[in-house]
Amino acid sequence: MTTTSELQTVLTVPARFRGPEGSANGGWIAGTVSEALHGARHDSAVEVTLHAPTPLDTELSLGHLANTATLTHGEKLLVEAITVAEEFDVPDFVPFNEAAKAEGGFAGLAGHAFPGCFACGLRDPGDGLRIFPGPVPGTDLIAAGWRVPMTITDADGVVPDAILWAALDCPTGWAHFGPGEFALLGRLTARIHRRIYPGGTYSVVARATGREGRKLFGESAVYETDGTLVAAAKATWITPAQPA
Repeated sequence: MTTTSELQTVLTVPARFRGPEGSANGGWIAGTVSEALHGARHDSAVEVTLHAPTPLDTELSLGHLANTATLTHGEKLLVEAITVAEEFDVPDFVPFNEAAKAEGGFAGLAGHAFPGCFACGLRDPGDGLRIFPGPVPGTDLIAAGWRVPMTITDADGVVPDAILWAALDCPTGWAHFGPGEFALLGRLTARIHRRIYPGGTYSVVARATGREGRKLFGESAVYETDGTLVAAAKATWITPAQPA
C-alpha cells in the first residue's frame, strides 16, 4: 500500500502583481498555482478556481497533492487548480499591427476600476504588462498588441507562465466591460502551447461568449506575429451583487 503526501511551500505575492487594490491579479495567481501542478511542462490544460481574493505581502501556503494544487491562508481556501481535458474554441488571430491599432479604443482609458492592475492597468512601462485591448472593427473581438517587458523574467531569464496567464486573464473581462465597469475573476482555464520571450511582440485577442445572471464568460488567446498559437483560455467572471 502506498500513500501520497502533500507538498507544501510558502508563497508571498509581491504588491507588484496586484489586480484590485490589496489583492493579487487573478490571472497571475492562477498561473502561479497552475505551475505547482506541472512546473514547466505544457502537456495539458489546467482549470483554476478563485474562491477568495489572494492578499498581498502575506505568507500563504501552496500545496500540491496528486492532480490538485491549492493556495490557502490559514484554514481559508483561496485558489484551487486541477488538471482537465479541455477543448478551446480559440478567438481568431488578429495581426499585431491591427491589434496594436485597436488599443486606441480600450475602454479603460476612459475609466478604469483598477488602474493599478498588473496586466491591464495604467502602470509605468516595464512595471506592468500594459495590455489594453480594444474593439477590432467588423468583428466581435477585442485585441491588443503586447510588447513583453524585459523586466518580468525570473532569475534564469525566462518569462514565467504566470505572466502569460495574466495576459490571458483581463482581456476576457474587457470583452464585456465599458468604461469604469468591472467584475472579479472566478475561474480561468488555460493551456500554454509554447513559451514567450522578453522583448517579443504578440497579439492578445479575446471575445465575450455569454452571460448568465452575474456570471460573464469569455475566451482569449495569445498569438505570435506569424499567427502561431501560444496559449488559449476561457474565463468566468462574477459581477458585483447589486444593493438590495
